[in-house]
Amino acid sequence: MSNLTGKVALVTGGSRGIGASIARALAAAGADVALTYRSADVSAKSVVAQIEALGRRALAIAADSADAGAVKAAVDRAAAELGGLDVLVNNAGIFPAKPFEEFTVDEIDLALNIHARAAFVGAQAAVAHMTDGGRIISIGTNLSEHAPFGGLALYNLSKSALNGFTKALARELGPRNITVNLVQPGSTDTDMNPADGDHAAFQREVSALGRFGTTEDIAATVAFLAGETGRAITGAFFTVDGGANS
Repeated sequence: MSNLTGKVALVTGGSRGIGASIARALAAAGADVALTYRSADVSAKSVVAQIEALGRRALAIAADSADAGAVKAAVDRAAAELGGLDVLVNNAGIFPAKPFEEFTVDEIDLALNIHARAAFVGAQAAVAHMTDGGRIISIGTNLSEHAPFGGLALYNLSKSALNGFTKALARELGPRNITVNLVQPGSTDTDMNPADGDHAAFQREVSALGRFGTTEDIAATVAFLAGETGRAITGAFFTVDGGANS
């Protein structure tokens, strides 16, 4: 298990689902954790309480990842209040899905801003606080490599930007020993995509394991990359999808 004692992490979109599990996993490994949320203040406070119950410091920051200024301010506040920043997890996301010709320019901008621009701006802000050996981990999707059904053009466009970003930034930050990696979940049991939902049967069928993953599965991969266990891994993609893309 990773040992993150003495480290500070920030997880965007950390009030529920995959983000909340990542925040808890990093805290369980010893990190103090800040998380951002857009509107789920009750859930954010619950995650903070869970982290504090583990004996770690926690901070919930209201910040919309569609707002570049709010993203930067959240990073700076986390570093200021928790005493630095060692790990940034770009997790905040949405799932726009419908025929591509129906999307408006505003909807296109929103998806790109949340998935691509926020990761870029967040990383810019984070590296100003990171010492050598920091970690930047983004949460993408297995759908960026495979589109099993229609309606995914905007989601895949915006999430796929993280693939190129990860490779390029890993090369750029390598001299500082800051690693940059991408975790690509497949069907994961969350309130946005429940394992007993209307479209769950198809997702189980395309999985080699025949089941949904859990948020803890994704969090475990992030925690591994965040610690010394991930020190030699950078510019890499980790697809955690039960073999759906195999």
